[in-house]
Amino acid sequence: MKLYYSPGSCSLATHIVLREANIPYELAKVDLWQHKTESGEDYYKINPKGSVPALALDDGMILTEGVAVLQYLGDHHAPSLLPANGTLKRTRLQEILNYLSSEYHKSWTPLFYLAADADRTDAQRPVIAKQTYLNSLLADGRAYILGDSFTVADTYIFAVTRWSANFGISLDALPALKAYMARVEARPTVKAALQAEGLPELCAVN
Repeated sequence: MKLYYSPGSCSLATHIVLREANIPYELAKVDLWQHKTESGEDYYKINPKGSVPALALDDGMILTEGVAVLQYLGDHHAPSLLPANGTLKRTRLQEILNYLSSEYHKSWTPLFYLAADADRTDAQRPVIAKQTYLNSLLADGRAYILGDSFTVADTYIFAVTRWSANFGISLDALPALKAYMARVEARPTVKAALQAEGLPELCAVN
């Protein structure tokens, strides 16, 4: 398999799951502004949507859309990272994945397009509101977003919430979420994925 990724983007979630699955794979770095791979390929020819992640399977098929890729990898290569199909727990996983994709992830979009010297306050508010909700789930003492078991949803939350450091969003007022981020980052697979992408370990996002 080959993972097309951009360092620190949401594709980090897929990268972590591949390491959790402990299966062979290749990494192909993508410049999302130029839509070129590091080897010079036109990325639109690989994924016409132009986004990451894209996962090339061993038979040559390409999978796209993060939540679909995460569940595929879990079902086929890392069953410990998601509940069985047809169970209420699986539905709960899909519930949080849909929330992350349609609400949390999308709430960051305005921040990526602000001018460097612009006031970020208004653009930060929707993100902080979603983080406050995630903090409320974690505040009951659970280790991970669905309980005591690490799932593919945790990789997605971690990948996106890391952006807080880039946009001046502090997690100090959200102690459960802040502790959760440190807990996820402490996993060896997460540390290895960060290192491979040339990303710093933040431990506690400031």
